[in-house]
Amino acid sequence: MRLTIAAISRIRSGPERDLVDDYLSRATGSGRGIGLGPAVETEIDNRALSDRTAESRSLADAIPPGAKCVFLDERGKDVSARDFASRLGTWRDEGVRETVFVIGGADGLDRSVLPQPDLVLAYGQTVWPHKLVRVMLAEQLYRAVSILAGMPYHRD
Repeated sequence: MRLTIAAISRIRSGPERDLVDDYLSRATGSGRGIGLGPAVETEIDNRALSDRTAESRSLADAIPPGAKCVFLDERGKDVSARDFASRLGTWRDEGVRETVFVIGGADGLDRSVLPQPDLVLAYGQTVWPHKLVRVMLAEQLYRAVSILAGMPYHRD
């Protein structure tokens, strides 16, 4: 199952870019043998987009038919790493070909132009900068893959 982060804006060279790339590379390498991956990123340039509706339409275009859709939103569910991994493993086992993780712009998502999410995730009740959310999500994807692969990365 392909794992895609679809996010508004680009992360330029720097520590956040390096971390996202590293975790997605790790998830791809570790996930091959268990049917997860590649783990990739789709960055949507929002400089020409006028508002959150236009941003959300661009994000909707990045979600292929039949894909599971996960929104990142501070009003979402806070799930444990094991529960997150279990959800991904279940979707994989059900034959889902792709899961897309959607990160909106500074004004959030316009849900009226997006498909109904299969899950809405939060990283606590605080609001995180979008660059850091992307880093945390990439790390959680790697962590989920490592849990499902039985690797020692995650400790309870």
